[in-house]
Amino acid sequence: MTTTWTTSTQDAQWTERGAPTPGASAARGLTLTGTRGQTLRGFGGTFNELGHRAISALSEDDQETIYRELFSPDELNFRVNRSAVGANDFAASWYSYDETPGDYALEHFSVERDEDHVIPFIRQAQRFQDDMVLHCSPWSPPTWMKNPPAYNFGTLVMTQENLDAYAQYFVRFVQAYAERGITVSQVHVQNEVFADQKFPSCVWTSEQLRIFVRDHLGPAFEAAGLTAKIFLGTLNGPEDMKFTATGQALTNYARFVDNILFDDEARKHIAGIGYQWAGQHAVARTHDAWPELEIMQTESECGFGANNWEEAEYVFHLVRHYLQHGATGYTYWNMALEPGGLSTWGWPQNSLITVDTQARTFTRNPEYYVLKHYSSAVRPGAVPLGVTGRFSAQGSAYENPDGSIVVVVQNALDRDEEFAFTVPGEEAKSFHTTLEARSLNTFVIPA
Repeated sequence: MTTTWTTSTQDAQWTERGAPTPGASAARGLTLTGTRGQTLRGFGGTFNELGHRAISALSEDDQETIYRELFSPDELNFRVNRSAVGANDFAASWYSYDETPGDYALEHFSVERDEDHVIPFIRQAQRFQDDMVLHCSPWSPPTWMKNPPAYNFGTLVMTQENLDAYAQYFVRFVQAYAERGITVSQVHVQNEVFADQKFPSCVWTSEQLRIFVRDHLGPAFEAAGLTAKIFLGTLNGPEDMKFTATGQALTNYARFVDNILFDDEARKHIAGIGYQWAGQHAVARTHDAWPELEIMQTESECGFGANNWEEAEYVFHLVRHYLQHGATGYTYWNMALEPGGLSTWGWPQNSLITVDTQARTFTRNPEYYVLKHYSSAVRPGAVPLGVTGRFSAQGSAYENPDGSIVVVVQNALDRDEEFAFTVPGEEAKSFHTTLEARSLNTFVIPA
């Protein structure tokens, strides 16, 4: 078998190329260092109501094409997927599983709303992925548990009966999904704990999270015998800079994360940490300090609905950044949206696929091919390989469980560039070629 090579450019978004030239070269490139990273779970997307509603407007054949391409192991192989606990900002409308004020016994708890879109969406993935990893987080608790009592903005009221009821809310969610044949693998306590937003949100301090996990959520999961793991997340910080012009205080990494993890009683309940957005700046530090904790990238940055090549190039490097610094997987945000990608509260966002619900047609966007470069070649169980060389800021390498090596690299320049990949001592696995300007490239070297 020979090395395969696939390229994407703005004008030709998926091209199978001939094999590169075998053998090492003096050209700039990547050289394996011999170091190995964490074991990867894989890649995925998020089961949002607006995405499923858009896909459902297509013909049955087109729906099947989309689901197969997203979830089949022979295609994008999305097996590390995300869902909200209640409404997120791409729900058709805002809701929780219990909006009866004062219902601390959760007598009115129900996930029936999820039967409309979210659960059918998940079941489509299950047809192709029988060992899917599903990580879930709420955007907002039930409104009556919050101050002010609204889905957007605010924080959880930290009374004992509230904290106990909210812990049981998570338990009931995991159990309700299990009754429907869906295994929740991970629960992340809150989406974007630092975000006080006009869409469903809830701000948590480090101390509040420490108390909730240590004294309420962890014991509730243990008492219920749940196998779902508790993750500290999703953390959309700390930012890696200070806005000196405004004096805005930004989150301190150690004061937030270590305040919780240094508490042994809280730490014993936490299996990992989920990072997204500005949380990217904390991934390497967390991996250095807590190598035994699993790190998840939990949400791709969403752009502004343009679905252009420049934003796709940025996402390409987001994936590289997370995987090279300790994350075990990468989860995209909206898998499908209508043209413009508008949320119910007014933010247009990118998606892998755009569905024209009037014409009943769909388009694969540039970020679809970005994810395909990684997820179709880097298999679950792969490990990142250490690399050095002039392209090490633009590329990465992985070894699959079958021994094949995957090289994913961009030429970010506006001109073609010579590129070489070198496996020291293994001439047969080394190669060189020319990378097109502004191209994304995936090479698979057989074992």
